[in-house]
Amino acid sequence: MGTKLYVGNMSYKVTTEDLQKRFSEAGEVVSVNIVFDKFTGQSKGFGFVEMATEAGAQEAIRTMHNAPLYGRGIVVNEARPQTDRGGDRRRPGGGGFKSRGGY
Repeated sequence: MGTKLYVGNMSYKVTTEDLQKRFSEAGEVVSVNIVFDKFTGQSKGFGFVEMATEAGAQEAIRTMHNAPLYGRGIVVNEARPQTDRGGDRRRPGGGGFKSRGGY
């Protein structure tokens, strides 16, 4: 198991300070990152917390999963590595509309 945790189902009111304080109850917190929409600046309702130790990460999952935060039961589990979502958008032909000829 790693030390990076996914935190989901968060209220849009949750701040990095809220997560820092809450997760420090389970162990030392290395970093907190809430994901925001790049156009609106609003939280997307999820983020990541990195704990200093695996024991702290396990304790955070055990005690924080489904715990209420701003009226919502947050989801806490081990973060999975990001997967490739398809074509390279920087390279021509890497996704998007493709003609099937004849047009």
